[in-house]
Amino acid sequence: MTKDQLLEMVRDSTQVMTLRQKLALVAMLSMPAMIAQLSSVVMQIIDASMLGHLGTHEAAAVGLVSTTCWLFGGVISGLATGFYVQVAHKIGANDAKRARSIVRQGISCGLAFSACITLVGLLIAPHLPVWLGAEEAIRGNATLYFSIVALAMPLLMMNSLAAGSLRCSGNVKTPSALGVMMCVLDVLFNFLFIFVLDMGVLGAALGTWAAYFITMVLMMYFLVAHDRNLRFSLDKVQKFKPHWDTLSNVLKIGTPISLERGVMSGAQVAISGIIAPMGSVAIAANTFGVNVESLCYMPGYGVAEAATTLVGQSMGAKRQELMRSFAWISVMLGMAIMALMGVVMWVFAPEMMAIVTSDADVIRLGTEVLRIEAWAEPGFAAAIVTYSVFVGAGRTMGSSVLNLASIWGVRLTLALLLAPTMGLHGVWIAMAIELTFRGIAFLLRLKFRLKIRE
Repeated sequence: MTKDQLLEMVRDSTQVMTLRQKLALVAMLSMPAMIAQLSSVVMQIIDASMLGHLGTHEAAAVGLVSTTCWLFGGVISGLATGFYVQVAHKIGANDAKRARSIVRQGISCGLAFSACITLVGLLIAPHLPVWLGAEEAIRGNATLYFSIVALAMPLLMMNSLAAGSLRCSGNVKTPSALGVMMCVLDVLFNFLFIFVLDMGVLGAALGTWAAYFITMVLMMYFLVAHDRNLRFSLDKVQKFKPHWDTLSNVLKIGTPISLERGVMSGAQVAISGIIAPMGSVAIAANTFGVNVESLCYMPGYGVAEAATTLVGQSMGAKRQELMRSFAWISVMLGMAIMALMGVVMWVFAPEMMAIVTSDADVIRLGTEVLRIEAWAEPGFAAAIVTYSVFVGAGRTMGSSVLNLASIWGVRLTLALLLAPTMGLHGVWIAMAIELTFRGIAFLLRLKFRLKIRE
């Protein structure tokens, strides 16, 4: 059966799905998303390699503000999630007209909110490297890079809303293909701006910005003009004015995610502050190590995207047992894939680090911390996919609280205790322990707390 036929079975409460059909549907939705996520990682690694070959100071400047960039991006994507999860629920309930209305409201609200985030970013950009305790040599480039990233927030908002809405309607191929295209464009633009035009860190930021812009335009085009369920031409009257019932659900679903991602990224910023005094080698090794580790956990995020869609549509159709079945299948698949990737990372850590930098000290330190992290990948998978299961169910508050308690109570506390005597190794040991703890906690939450509320 085709993907669309299987999705129709999800929305039809009279249809009973076999285990084979469920596995097939999870795989069909996961594979394009995993390819897109992996291409995103390749993009990040190539970007890091380009910066690494410019010099350690340039790489450290970008690495210093990267966690703050994630903070801003997390807040933006949290708001988008509040809208596109509702799209999944309405599609599951066979109410595509209401789903299209939610998309239009997401566009108007998202543009206004992301513009405010951009303004905040531009205001703090000159002060951020100082707040993070960076050495004088990297402050200028760090400020420049972060300022341009801040200007991309409206692009990120529209891209996240469009991609999420397309996936939640069952169209995973288009956002995945465009995600791959964005990665290719990013590499091409970065090579042009960084090396051909000799623009250094500024070129890295501009290249990524240009790739985001082109992808956002195409993503919105396929959403509003071509999607079978969501194209705007299906409605004679098209209103973008927000409705309170939609916004109240956005606040319920998206606010915990935005706050959680903001506060979690705040913890990452605090960890960056712990690492910054260790010097440029430690900052660069941490940054490149995070990029390389992405090869392990991005496939988990691909499975997680499928879980959000399937759980969301099952919930909209009010099919309790089907929802729980899709949840556990997705979690087990994610853990298996990331465990395998963890083995690959442990074995090939030196070669992976050598791709992104030629600095022997950075390669050595990055290899050592990556091999620490490899042991935590199954627990990380459990946390990633289970979290997305609860997002699809619209149950975000408890999961967000769990994430916050884990990263602040376990990771940051352990990092503060271990870093003074163990350096960067202590920070990554703290990360590995915390991810394993969080994965176990999320599995327990999945077992006892996932159900459809009447």
